[in-house]
Formats: sequence, structure tokens, C-alpha cells
Amino acid sequence: MSGRLFGSVRSRATLAATLVVAVALVAAGTAVLLSLRSNLIGQAGTQAERTARAVATDIALKRADESLSVDNDEPVQVVDENGKLLAASEDLERISGTGTDAVRPQQQPSQGAASGDSGDSDDEADDSDEASSLEPGEISEHTTFTNGTATLDGETDDHRFAAVHVEVEGRGLLTVYAGAPLSAEQGAVNTALTVMLIGFPLLLAVVAGVTWLVTRRALRPVEGIRGEMAAITASEDLARRVPVPDTHDEVARLALTTNETLAALETSVERQRRFVADASHELRSPIASLRTQLEVGAAHPELLDLDGAVQDTVRLQGLAADLLLLARLDAGERPGDTRLDLGALAREEAEGRVNVTVAADAVTVAGSRGQLGRVLTNLLDNAQRHARSAVTVTVREEGGWAVAAVADDGDGVAEADRERIFGRFVRLDEARSRDDGGAGLGLAIARDVAVRHGGTLTVGPAPAGGARFELRLPQAR
Repeated sequence: MSGRLFGSVRSRATLAATLVVAVALVAAGTAVLLSLRSNLIGQAGTQAERTARAVATDIALKRADESLSVDNDEPVQVVDENGKLLAASEDLERISGTGTDAVRPQQQPSQGAASGDSGDSDDEADDSDEASSLEPGEISEHTTFTNGTATLDGETDDHRFAAVHVEVEGRGLLTVYAGAPLSAEQGAVNTALTVMLIGFPLLLAVVAGVTWLVTRRALRPVEGIRGEMAAITASEDLARRVPVPDTHDEVARLALTTNETLAALETSVERQRRFVADASHELRSPIASLRTQLEVGAAHPELLDLDGAVQDTVRLQGLAADLLLLARLDAGERPGDTRLDLGALAREEAEGRVNVTVAADAVTVAGSRGQLGRVLTNLLDNAQRHARSAVTVTVREEGGWAVAAVADDGDGVAEADRERIFGRFVRLDEARSRDDGGAGLGLAIARDVAVRHGGTLTVGPAPAGGARFELRLPQAR
């Protein structure tokens, strides 16, 4: 179920965006709550410290024979260095988190006792160096903070307590505890938390909805492309194209690339169809001729044209070899990496041919010896077929390229046909080519092999007035 629910890009994008925003909101909310709580506790501590120092100042100004009393609405305690409660707020009923839980003084010390306590406090070491070094009437600069509870008029609240030390002449070292309520801090934090608990889900819902709508709008062209591709696949009509959105973004570029791929595929399929049709047409003639000769020979052995049957068989064999080589080239067969001398290969292919002149330098190239030999053979066959009297073969080095040229003194190739002749099954002189046994594949094979070897094959005018085919291959290093 979950796989189907989050099986679309839109669902996963919405989920991811919502999760990211949720994590960010939780982190930000936590930071805000902690900061708010810290600031409010700090304010409560400041208020408590202010009260404690005011009480300490009032105590420091009293004479030793005056009774200690605290007139304050906040919870306040005054204890001596032994932890004995000396004074507390009148409305204080219960307290925790300070030096003592007592809320009412049990005994007010006399002046003499106070003096004795003071003397004892002068002789005993205090936990705080600062407190032990105070002079009479002096209040410590250091403040200690604690958290606790206090009950005033029957209401119990959390408080922030501040403790300061004061040295009182005749009373010794006293500690004043004063509290400030934390109800404001708790109320503010609870309010902020409530707002977050209500607002965050609403904000996440808005983020999820907006993400869902935005991704839906962004992916709508992709669905259109997918639907059209499905229709093209079902109809096998490669002439159709997918819609290109007017957005100039990645989806538009995807549509353009898809259309380019469809165009290339259509061209390839059409080329294959023409190739199959042309191959079938070329195979039909020699097969029909061979069948006719064999049938005549079976009925009338004395009329059997054995030489013609052999020629048709050789023609079929050559055509089959050409078709096989083209199929291997179309399948992407990689040429070999053999290093060979192109000049020597040209002399070898021209050997034994009549009226062929070779001027070849030693130039090393890398590739398939058989395929490159086939290129030179096809070029020589084509040149001899159209030459009047002479064919010239040259091989030279030119700027890191090995250049092999085959020229004849025939009629040449018209400029309008200089690219067309490299097409498959193309014959400029239809009747003559058929009589010579040519199927119009030699030059097509030669160019395909040249391209597979990283080179080029072009045709232009020859110095003698005929055609000059130039093969360029990268020189081996």
C-alpha cells in the first residue's frame, strides 16, 4: 500500500518537503522555547536578586538590638550562617529550594548571643571566600540562584530564588533568600507551545498542499510526454512527436531531446527498411537468373550456361559478404587496433591490376587490416570501372593524418552527386553497374569503414579530369 501511495514523484516530493519543513519547524520551535524560557528565567532571577539586595541593605542598616522583620510581598528568608531562620515574609506559608524549609523564626537571638555568633562566624571558615571576607554592613557581589516553590496566601507557585550574603555587625554573616514567581515564564512558554502545536500542523498542511499543486503543475508536461510516447509505441508511428512545453526548463529540454531521439530512430528505421528492400531487390535478380539457368540446364543440359551460373553465384557471394559487413558496421563493431603501413597495404591491393600506378609513402595507421584493405579494394574497383586508361594511387602523410587518394581519368562525378554516391545501393549509371556486377554498396562500405576508424572519405575532381577519392585516417602514434 505504501509503495503505491509513494510511487509517484509528486508524492515523494510532497513527503520530502513536508518532512524537511517539519524538522526545521521543530528545531526552530525548540530553540525559540528554550530562548524564551531562558530569558524569562533570567528576568525572574534579576527581580529576585533586586529584592534580596534590597532586604540585605535594610538589614545591614539595622542596629544589633533591633528585631529583624521582612515586609515584602514576595517569599523572603533571612538565615544565619548556621542555617537558622531569623526572619521571613509574613504571608509565607511553605517554601522549598532555599537554605531552610522553615517559614517562622523559632527564636530571636539576643545581642550577646548575636555577638557570640558573630564572633564564631569570624573564626570559622565560610564556603565562599568572598562571604568570609565581608566587612560589617557589606553585601556580597556574588549571587546564587536556585529554583523552588513557595506558598503565599494559600497559592503555591514555582519561584526563582536569589541568595546574597550580608555581614551585619553583632549578628554575623547572614544570607538573604528572595524569590520571584515563574508563573509569567510558564505562562509565556505554555502559550508559545500551544501556538506552535496549533500552527505547525496547519503550516505543514499548507506546505504539503502547495508542494503537491506545484509538483503537479511542473510534472504535467512529463505526463503528456509519457502519454504521447505510449501512443507512439502502440501505433508504431515514429513520425509523431511529443509536445514541447513553453517553459524553457529541464522538462522542455527533455521533450526536445525525446523528439530528436524519435527523429533519429525514424531515420534509422526508414534506412533499415530501405536497406532491406534494396537488398531484396538486388538479391532477386541474380537468384532469378541462376534459377532460370539451372532449370534450363536440368531440362536441356546442352543449353546450360555454366559461366553465367558461376558469375551469378560469385555476384551473390559478394553481395552477401557486403551485406554481412554492413550489418556488422551498423551493429557498432569496433575496428581492430593493429598497426599497419597504409602505403604497403595500398601497393598490395594494387598489385596485379592493369594500368594502376602507385606512389605510396610509408605511413602507419591503427585499425583492421581486412576492413582497410576492403576500402582500398572498393576504391580501386570503382576507379577501374570508370577510368578511360589509367588509375593513380598515392599515400602520404599530412599534418598527423594518413591520406590515401585514388584518382582516375574518367568522366568524374558531378558536384551534385558527390555525397549521394556514398549512399547504399546508389548507382549513377544503373545499367552499366548491373552489367559489371556492382550492387552500389562498395562506396557506402568504404565510407562506413573510414568513419569507424575515425577518418573521412570524400570525392572531388582529379587532375586528369576524372574522380579523386581521398581517404583520411588518423596517423598512429
